[in-house]
Amino acid sequence: MNISSVFQNNEKWIAEKLAGDEDYFTKLSQGQQPEFLYIGCSDSRVTAEDLMGVKPGEVFVHRNIANLVNNVDLNVMSVLNYAVRHLKVNHVVVCGHYNCGGVKAAMEPVDLGILNPWLRNIRDVYRYHKDELNAIEDVKARYDRLVELNVEEQCVNLIKTAAIQEAFRERGVRVHGWVFDVRTGKLIDLKINFEEKMRSIMEIYNLYEPVSMVK
Repeated sequence: MNISSVFQNNEKWIAEKLAGDEDYFTKLSQGQQPEFLYIGCSDSRVTAEDLMGVKPGEVFVHRNIANLVNNVDLNVMSVLNYAVRHLKVNHVVVCGHYNCGGVKAAMEPVDLGILNPWLRNIRDVYRYHKDELNAIEDVKARYDRLVELNVEEQCVNLIKTAAIQEAFRERGVRVHGWVFDVRTGKLIDLKINFEEKMRSIMEIYNLYEPVSMVK
């Protein structure tokens, strides 16, 4: 792959789309109404559109190292607020993946310079669940489990936000946790209980009255 081939591929893609629908780009330019916000990893092997089988305009995408939802990251918070409050998505997905380099780096006692503050979020996930993780003797299985737990914790981070709580109250928005298995191509639903997770944190993180928003 080189720069010239990228533009050649673009021309082929345009021709294919127009062959199927001569008004394809006219329709595409009229706006977007995605059903999903997808928060995934920046890993080049894990592209939201491909693994979900969706077309342009159907999913709003944010990607960063290890699919984190960090409340002091203005990038992910801006994407979340725009998607939920303006585009009115009904489903917010955090999608991790096995063989994640960010998660693996967080498991190793190594100084990674500028990455340290970012990876500390994953190391904190390990700290929250260290008893479960340390009980897993197989390193690969422990690695996979940390990937899953990281997704779960990022879903909880979403539930802590005003945007999600407001959208849940007003139209029943849902948060989902998925993992993509790069070894098989399968997309795995972790079946995170959204309402249960919300109930478990509302005493502290509820941003709306009454406290019993989720009974």
